[in-house]
Amino acid sequence: MTETSLFTPLFSSRLAPVFARYVDLKRALGRRFDTPARTLQSLDRFLCDQNAKYPDLTAAAFQAWCRTHEHVTSGVRRVRMLEVNSFCLYRRRTEPQCFVPDPRSFPPYHQRLKPYIFSEGEVAKLLSAASSLKRNPASPLRPEVTRLAIVLLFTTGIRRGELLNLTLGDYNPRESTLHIRETKFYKSRLLPVNSDIADEIGRYLHVRTRRRLPASADTPLIWNATRGGRAYTGTGLTDCVRPLLKQCGITTNTGKAPRIHDLRHSFAVNALLRWYQDGADVEAKLPLLATYLGHGSALSTHYYLHFIEPLRTAASQRFANHYGELVSPLLPSARRRG
Repeated sequence: MTETSLFTPLFSSRLAPVFARYVDLKRALGRRFDTPARTLQSLDRFLCDQNAKYPDLTAAAFQAWCRTHEHVTSGVRRVRMLEVNSFCLYRRRTEPQCFVPDPRSFPPYHQRLKPYIFSEGEVAKLLSAASSLKRNPASPLRPEVTRLAIVLLFTTGIRRGELLNLTLGDYNPRESTLHIRETKFYKSRLLPVNSDIADEIGRYLHVRTRRRLPASADTPLIWNATRGGRAYTGTGLTDCVRPLLKQCGITTNTGKAPRIHDLRHSFAVNALLRWYQDGADVEAKLPLLATYLGHGSALSTHYYLHFIEPLRTAASQRFANHYGELVSPLLPSARRRG
């Protein structure tokens, strides 16, 4: 599998050298930085086109550039404006008098979408329902592929893009490991899988062999027969999973189908729950979870750790077991005075 190449932005405005140094710095720190680089390239093009009116990045130039992005949602505009703000703060290190926008004038934060946390029982229903999916010439392994995708997403927490980038050669049956190649933050990692997951992958590979389907090392693991035999797209995988969610009656509180990305959230929450139930040192294990998920630090992992039931109960029970005797209940007379 070829590793994903980086987007190389081209800058031409008066600020081109500063833009280039800033992007190089961010990438040297381990960030892929493709999307922010495109935002800065947009600003660079604007400054080139409006050079006579805005020879430098000023408050007026920034506001005029922001108006060219009014066609996108306010949340996207905010992200782009924050990227420019970060660039301006970087520039101020060597040019103290340069313009820096005021984030208080940016569009407000959107409330983050609450993820749906799948239970093991719900995933078992999805796997059972996957067998009802119909095969077709473009997807002769649709039931097996969909089942394997759900299993890997729920039990390893890998990102959807990481799953779709896996090839047959990325699975080592002797070591029972998956090689997740360079993805976010330039990180590659080996994920050990337990015997049940290894058996699941083995059954899938056996079906491929029996049907005499492509089996070279660079063949996508999540494969279909379209366009010469490529991996499923994100949309294609969603189209396979969504009917199963409807069939199993799995919906969010708003009545919508959960996202595939919610399986990654579910993996993290269920790992935390198992540790509480097993009496493990949760804080000591968080760096391991961060590494398994491919995060740069445990801080990123906290985004996935949602304090829901039955996690609340497990955490409360652990606190009671350790410190319950230190908490004295209020006497009836004290409650009346309160």
